[in-house]
Amino acid sequence: MLIEMLMPKMGESVMEGTILNWLKKVGDTIKQDEPVLEVATDKVDTEIPATHGGILKEILVQVGQVVQIGKTIAIIATSESDHANTSVSVVKKEVEIQSSVNENRFYSPLVLNIAKEEKI
Repeated sequence: MLIEMLMPKMGESVMEGTILNWLKKVGDTIKQDEPVLEVATDKVDTEIPATHGGILKEILVQVGQVVQIGKTIAIIATSESDHANTSVSVVKKEVEIQSSVNENRFYSPLVLNIAKEEKI
């Protein structure tokens, strides 16, 4: 399956970010939650983790480009067969907060990983 990696929300008033650096290149294997790129906003520079494990199929936004929150920045193939097959329909997957806290709040990738590990 092909998954769209979206520019995540990085704060309540942050509406866009600038791509600083891709830490992975097309064809690289990535693990879920592994840093894939670095993004700068007017408030913070941060690493963005992969939403899924697989192979980085396509990079849609180049270094230096400004991207709106929620826009597709990359495509991840979640299995080897999908990496070769480009006719598979793309499924959007947004970062989900897996707890009962207010979904309008921003939580860093580290906090989300800890919450996931602690099952809260």
